[in-house]
Amino acid sequence: MPYVDPQTVLSPQGNVRDLKVVYDSDPANGGWSVATMNWKSNPKAVGLRWNGSPEESSKGNPQSHGHATWFIVPDEIAPAVLKATKELENSKERDILRGYEEMAADTEGEKEAFDWIESNVGECL
Repeated sequence: MPYVDPQTVLSPQGNVRDLKVVYDSDPANGGWSVATMNWKSNPKAVGLRWNGSPEESSKGNPQSHGHATWFIVPDEIAPAVLKATKELENSKERDILRGYEEMAADTEGEKEAFDWIESNVGECL
């Protein structure tokens, strides 16, 4: 089985509740995730996992008895993990915004795209 969607990792049953994936790097960027959850008696647990990749048959890591699981981060470092995760998410958003700004500034490319679309309108009718 390739990449495991972290939203579906609820093992061991009875220990994982209220799962919220706060970061998913997606398979193309390493396939690892960070989540918050209610873990046993800890309602603010932070978990990490590598979700596998499309090129491999692994269910990622960690796993137990063939089921994908989470590594629960010690409480002492959980805030640092969440802070780093937030910074990564913010950098993704900045990269997307920068890309849109570059596209908006490319007036020549915009004109070429418009001309191409207009030249194909007759073919759609």
